[in-house]
Amino acid sequence: MLKELLNTGIGAGLLLKEKVEDEMKKLEDEGKIKTSDAKSFLRSIEKKGKEEDAKNREKLKSMLKEVVDELGIATKDDLEKLKQELQQDKK
Repeated sequence: MLKELLNTGIGAGLLLKEKVEDEMKKLEDEGKIKTSDAKSFLRSIEKKGKEEDAKNREKLKSMLKEVVDELGIATKDDLEKLKQELQQDKK
């Protein structure tokens, strides 16, 4: 379900990007907006999208860590500590 949700979000974002670019091109062709303004606008949208992506990734990491903690699933660090303890016990 998570995969489908992510794919839907990515698809929607790409579709929206294409529509915005098409509309900006129409405005440029009609002389209602300067090319430099259109490019600046698209860059600002892209920057905001990247910032939002970074925030969402951090939120997802946090949520996954919380789920792992709630379920009591061993992490890499937990397994490494256990491995070290077992090696020390053998000595």
